[in-house]
Amino acid sequence: MSTTSVQIRRATQRDAPQLLSLIDALAAYEKLKPPDAAARQRLINDMGGEHPKYEAYLAEVNGTAAGYAFVFETYSSFLARPTLYLEDIFVLPSYRHQKVGYALFKEMVAEAYRRGCGRMEWAVLDWNRLAIDFYQRIGATYLKEWCLYRLTHDEMKAIIGSLPTGPS
Repeated sequence: MSTTSVQIRRATQRDAPQLLSLIDALAAYEKLKPPDAAARQRLINDMGGEHPKYEAYLAEVNGTAAGYAFVFETYSSFLARPTLYLEDIFVLPSYRHQKVGYALFKEMVAEAYRRGCGRMEWAVLDWNRLAIDFYQRIGATYLKEWCLYRLTHDEMKAIIGSLPTGPS
C-alpha cells in the first residue's frame, strides 16, 4: 500500500488560479453559486498586504493543489488568547481517502498551537456526514449550546438604515 505525500504550505497571491479553482469546486460540492468576478478579485486582494483579512493554505500532492483551508484569528475575552477560526477546509473528491484532508486539518491545528491560540473553531454543514464523522473521530467537541447566527450585507444595511455603507 502506497502512502500519499502531502505538502501543506501557505498560499500567496500567485496561487490565485489554483485557489479559485478549489473554491469553485467547493461551491459545486455545496451546490452553491461560485464567487463572481468582483468577489474573485476581492479574494485575491484580501489575502495580501500588510494586514490580510484571511490566510489560505494549500495541500499539494505531487505539486498539484488537492485542497485548501482558509483561516483567520478571532479573540477570546475569557481566555485572553486568540482563536484560530477555520472558515473553509476542502479536498477535491479525487484526493479524498488519501489522508489529504487529515494532513491539512492537522496542519491547521499545529498552526493554532504555534500561535498560542486557546482554541480552534469551525462550523460544519448539518448534512456533511463525512466531515461530522471525522470531527467526532478526532475528539472535537460539538457545541450544541451555541447557535450560529448570520447577517447578510443587505440585512446589515437594513439595520443601519440610511448610514453610508462600507465597501461592497
